[in-house]
Amino acid sequence: MKDYITRRAKELACYIIEHNATVRDAAKKFDISKSTVHKDVTERLEEADPGLAARVKMILDVNLSQRHIRGGIATKNKFRKTHNGRTYA
Repeated sequence: MKDYITRRAKELACYIIEHNATVRDAAKKFDISKSTVHKDVTERLEEADPGLAARVKMILDVNLSQRHIRGGIATKNKFRKTHNGRTYA
């Protein structure tokens, strides 16, 4: 693996750990695709630094388990925003 890819994977991992970030957050921050972030921190990082990869995996597992909750909150907020705060039964 090329050095810049290894370096990028480690930087992504550190960012995710320090900020408790999602793959989407990291992709925005580093201006790369979500697919690249995911591949870097799950596959490529495992080769370069297994310990760091394990720490990132714990955070990603938590994010995965909360995904449906975050989606529901986002939909609720979007609905409120588009309907001028009116509530429906």
